Amino acid sequence: MSNHGYESGRLDLPFVGISTFGKRPYVSDWSQLDADVAILGAPFDAGTQWRSGARFGPRGVREASTLFSFGHAGAYDHEDDATYLASDVRIVDMGDADIVHTDTIKSHANIETGVRAALKAGALPVVIGGDHSINIPCINAFDDQGDFHILQIDAHLDFVDERHGVRYGHGNPMRRAAEKPYVTGLTQVGIRNVSSTAKEGYDDARKMGSDILSVRQARALGTSKIVDRIPVGARVYVTIDIDAFCPSIAPGTGTPSHGGFLYYEVLEILQSLSKTHKIIGLDLVEVAPDYDPTGSTSILAAQLLLNTLGFIFHNGTI
Repeated sequence: MSNHGYESGRLDLPFVGISTFGKRPYVSDWSQLDADVAILGAPFDAGTQWRSGARFGPRGVREASTLFSFGHAGAYDHEDDATYLASDVRIVDMGDADIVHTDTIKSHANIETGVRAALKAGALPVVIGGDHSINIPCINAFDDQGDFHILQIDAHLDFVDERHGVRYGHGNPMRRAAEKPYVTGLTQVGIRNVSSTAKEGYDDARKMGSDILSVRQARALGTSKIVDRIPVGARVYVTIDIDAFCPSIAPGTGTPSHGGFLYYEVLEILQSLSKTHKIIGLDLVEVAPDYDPTGSTSILAAQLLLNTLGFIFHNGTI
């Protein structure tokens, strides 16, 4: 054994080896999951209305996540004086749901199967998209998990009911979620500028229990007051569209919208949430690595996910 205390005796630098999420173990047999967190890739982007490419999001985020794979004994944060994701937090990578080209229903069903497998194993499902339509099968998989609230961090409302017969594209997921009897409401944060959702969609969202905040409104409120707007005691599912961030720091996405959040603004919302509410599931979508040759969008996504998981388990609200 090396003086680093790694079981393998290898230094295992980030650029060495297979790119599972954070270099955690890969489990191909979903009936054998035994973990606290299960990472599932959902490389489906046929729901996009402009630029495709998020099908490569899971690979991009996984590769970027190896940058943060040094922490075999956890990652120490001097600001918080806390060690996050120590070895007692068991994270596994399930690989990807199978995607059937041009077949949204079949592809979504395969994603739903993966999320159900994670839930059956008692693991926190963390799904990497893919476009935002992959949230639809994620929420479907929670139909036997009891009531919960959704926190959406996004530039776009995604509350279109139907457009030319399309009900399961990336402009529809929050509408489909709001229709579920077990989704008690939505807090939609970061919504800004011209949206793919028409005014009627905003009206419907509010009637169906949505609290909608722009980036500027969120900044005026402050982190803790945003979380205060989420019902006390509610269990929360979090869905993060990478276009919630300003494209100056996250250009690798299909529908960038200027005026977005910076890193710590979103991180602090999630850290605050982890202290007050139980987070029951998480997806991060719309990373399209090919639009960002620097790789910083994928790094941002990986860093955000790992830090959020650290907060969830450190604060004990899971």
